[in-house]
Amino acid sequence: MAPEEDRTADLLDRAGQGDDAARQELLTRHRARLKRMVAVRIDHRLARRCDPSDVVQETLFDASQKLPEYIRNPELPFYPWLRQLAWKRLHRLYEEHIHTKKRSVLREEPGDFILSDESALQLADYLVASGTSPSRQAMRAEMCERVRAAMARLARQDREVLVMRDLEQMSIREIAAVLQDSEDAVKKRRTRALVQLEALLASECREREGRP
Repeated sequence: MAPEEDRTADLLDRAGQGDDAARQELLTRHRARLKRMVAVRIDHRLARRCDPSDVVQETLFDASQKLPEYIRNPELPFYPWLRQLAWKRLHRLYEEHIHTKKRSVLREEPGDFILSDESALQLADYLVASGTSPSRQAMRAEMCERVRAAMARLARQDREVLVMRDLEQMSIREIAAVLQDSEDAVKKRRTRALVQLEALLASECREREGRP
């Protein structure tokens, strides 16, 4: 077990025995990870109304209320459980502020996938070396649009593995727990998704340049 998982297991054990300090640490040590997840996932219309920090604070409050039940029956590892609560909170906020139930951008259907500029650029940085010259900046901006379009064309599960691993920075074990799949399958899916993403980007580049 990794040191992070050892620490979480110890805190859960102590919190279950009534240790308030352990309980507080459990609920705050993943704050930055939750904020990153919310920033990646939040719809741009909702982002104008809700600050990611507020979403995280509300999620941690939910977790505080539900923690005793989780300790009795931990169906997911701790962080994936927190992330699930954040996901549900985003969905409720979307319905409250966007005022529609006909189409949820949290549904994760291929045609509904929206990747923020910041997130698209993070993925682009895997393929284009970072630089400061005007030409490099222009190339990265163009790559941002290409990455966004190519990601939308990937199969949902493949896309999700890339987003969780490379943007949310989740571990393979955590991703496997969320997807209810084996760690080996997650690793293979991510490798395949990266190959497909690069192929889609290369194909689009050839089309733009008029090459076969």
